[in-house]
Amino acid sequence: MDIKLLYGKEGINFSIPSRNVYKIIRKREMPIVEEPTKALEQALSSPIESPPLIELAKGKRNATIVISDITRPVPNKIILPPILSTLEKAGIKKEGITILIATGIHRPNIGDELIELVGEEIANSYRIINHNAMNMDDMGYVGKTGDVDVYINKYFLNAELKILTGLIEPHFMAGFSGGRKSVLPGISSFETVKYYHSPYVLESENARNLVLEDNPFHEGATKIAELAGVDFIVNVVVDEERNIGGIFTGDLKKAYLKGVEFAKKYSTIEVDERVKAVITTSAGYPLDKTYYQTVKGLVGTLDILEPGGMVIIASECSEGLGSKYFVDVLLELKEMGDYDKFLKRLYDMEKFVPDQWEVEELVKVLKVTDKIYMYSSLSDNDQSLTFTKRIKSIEEGITIAKESFGDDVKIAIIPEGPYVIPVAKEGK
Repeated sequence: MDIKLLYGKEGINFSIPSRNVYKIIRKREMPIVEEPTKALEQALSSPIESPPLIELAKGKRNATIVISDITRPVPNKIILPPILSTLEKAGIKKEGITILIATGIHRPNIGDELIELVGEEIANSYRIINHNAMNMDDMGYVGKTGDVDVYINKYFLNAELKILTGLIEPHFMAGFSGGRKSVLPGISSFETVKYYHSPYVLESENARNLVLEDNPFHEGATKIAELAGVDFIVNVVVDEERNIGGIFTGDLKKAYLKGVEFAKKYSTIEVDERVKAVITTSAGYPLDKTYYQTVKGLVGTLDILEPGGMVIIASECSEGLGSKYFVDVLLELKEMGDYDKFLKRLYDMEKFVPDQWEVEELVKVLKVTDKIYMYSSLSDNDQSLTFTKRIKSIEEGITIAKESFGDDVKIAIIPEGPYVIPVAKEGK
């Protein structure tokens, strides 16, 4: 049997005997929006629990639109034109519109990458700013959530009309991405992000894929977005081919929850039992540009993987491991060699390091299995820090699985990686 996995921009194919396939786990077939521009225009004029965008924009002198960074496959070139056109029809001049890239703690998107993100016409016609979480001069104080001081990007806070855009898909900490997540971590200060990316939040059993109820990350991010004063959201759900299947506009919470309900229906797949081996991905380009993001693909297997089972993951990692911070924390974990000791260290907020949270999530996988095999373009030096073993093909990984668990081992296959989450039935 030949199967294609999302990998880089082109994908990769591999062969596997049919007897070894437990299940190919894909999103349920999603209805596709045939005319997305027309559908977006309709959604902007008939939003969920909100006045139409054009009414909100009338009388306003300026607006800020928050978009996701390059690591998310958000169809900005489709989403942004109807929003911009609506704002200008309402009387907001082009020079009064700011597009703010919600980089969170990620690097800025500039040059050709910016054009790829929004298209050449928008890139050359509007003011576009990359959020910098480390620059407190660009932050404004809006209050507290518990003991956490909340600082948000001033370009958003000072806007008369505040709009969030984004993609709703499963997220390994927040339950689902989109909505409030564009504010936290998207445009929040590093000092605000720290607590919600610390083990005080992430070690909660509810800070995980598919869960919003009692999820401290989701609850905190929602409160922070409310403090920031979001006026309108435009979120979409896409299928495996990146076609828009659902459009959800309007109220920060109510429109978002409608979108989550839709996304959950198509991206949550129940299976009968846990398996000894899983083949997965990091969803291809742009998510699989780094090993940092690849961790999401590994975490996405945990609800169906037997303890001590095997994960085979395909992730191009065209930009290497990730940030220097991430690499330093991987080195720390490797040198420490003790998962529990490492997690204990993370509770010391005085020693908090950006991107440590991704290594914390990796540890959740390593505590279940150390049998992780990766097909990627990483250098040997970088590969040595991933806590994975290199394979030269997916077929090589399948051979290792057979040697480990028997010639008839059943393998679950998740071509889209963390954007579809398989869950074993309760009691299995």
